[in-house]
Amino acid sequence: MSKVFECKRCGNCCRWPGYVRISAAEADAIADFLQIPVGDFIADCTRLTADRSGLSLLENPDGSCPYLIDSPAGPSCQLQEVKPQQCLDFPLKWNFPNWQQECAGGAEMLKNVEQ
Repeated sequence: MSKVFECKRCGNCCRWPGYVRISAAEADAIADFLQIPVGDFIADCTRLTADRSGLSLLENPDGSCPYLIDSPAGPSCQLQEVKPQQCLDFPLKWNFPNWQQECAGGAEMLKNVEQ
């Protein structure tokens, strides 16, 4: 059986610490979506990456994304309509060590491959 990833919306990729890089266009879209001036969004909700190559969303103290909403219905993204490309690209264009064990969709994909 082939490796086919299907997101199960577990939200674990949103809990993994690290940069969520955003482009200038994404900063504009997110600020517009949140109905705040883009300058305020950049100042209050982003940081310059260590390599100074761009902006990243700020993280919660535990490394999770501040736009991750945990609810009884399950995790969801406050920015779903304007989600950064990096988030959309997980796990096919980027991932983290042992992501398959952390991600419900990755675990299911591995289970299907092993069968």
